[in-house]
Amino acid sequence: MERLVLGDVKAYYRLLVLNREVDVRAVDGVSLLIRKGDVVGLVGESGCGKSTLSKVMMMNVNPPLYFKGGSVVLKTREGKDLDLTKMSRDKLKTMVWGSHISIIPQEAMSALMPTLRIRRVAYDVLRSHDPGISMEEAVDMLRKRLEVLGLPGYVVDRYPFELSGGMAQRTVIAISTLLNPELLIVDEPTSALDVSTQKLVIKTLWDLVSKEIIDSMVFISHDISVVRQIASRIAVMYAGKLVEEASTEDIIRDPLHPYTRGLIDSILSLEPEVRKRGIRYIPGQPPNLMDPPPGCRFADRCSFVMDRCRREEPPLIEVGGGRRVACWLYEKGW
Repeated sequence: MERLVLGDVKAYYRLLVLNREVDVRAVDGVSLLIRKGDVVGLVGESGCGKSTLSKVMMMNVNPPLYFKGGSVVLKTREGKDLDLTKMSRDKLKTMVWGSHISIIPQEAMSALMPTLRIRRVAYDVLRSHDPGISMEEAVDMLRKRLEVLGLPGYVVDRYPFELSGGMAQRTVIAISTLLNPELLIVDEPTSALDVSTQKLVIKTLWDLVSKEIIDSMVFISHDISVVRQIASRIAVMYAGKLVEEASTEDIIRDPLHPYTRGLIDSILSLEPEVRKRGIRYIPGQPPNLMDPPPGCRFADRCSFVMDRCRREEPPLIEVGGGRRVACWLYEKGW
């Protein structure tokens, strides 16, 4: 069952460079289907467009970011199809954000006002959707959600600075999902946490799916080793494009796109074979998205590059087993 359908979406940042307006093509023609039960890991190096795509998924688009085209359709549990691109920002706030789609942004601690107790934060969130809710009702809802996620009830009476980083992160997750949204987007939720705390946060997120509090999740990270712990599918972005999508097992075991292969090879690990081969990295730099090159955007960094790669942009094609890849190496008949 589909939950969110992205069709050829484009979102550009408009900047003023040398007194001339230019567009940075941060998301440039991405199509992605998120189904009920999916945990989609969205991976790629910094600046590839992951966080921008998360904004497009919610249509939380403000200057200097502009939505340039495509479709963003949310399919609700009630069977309604909501075209988010045709909804005003006020309607999105009252009808979609929080109730159907929620996001845990980077540095989620900033979402907690340091001078407000956690109970007041939860109350303000719920009141924005139900003006008639009482503080007692809001606190009761939060206590129950904290209990389900294995967090102590005393959190409701604490100030954010009284919580550890991991506890604060998990509390933000609890508050953000109080209305049981169909889709939760989490952006680099573990990047500032130690390894043991990362495990707790990932378990909290997994509980949301396994206990059917949410239907689907998009887990954004540059670290595939973290994503593989929770994602059922992985979508790989490079320079504003989706270059590969497959099950997590297929991506880890047999990456097809040369960029995906480079990402996996660059993972630091304690495994003996990895330590023996040494550290690997992808040479070169991503292209300038103010003036992207023709053809494949990875061509200048690819060890398999062909003349065609520099002339023609490879489409994202099905290669069997639910896998998609944008690379001329996999075109039938090549």
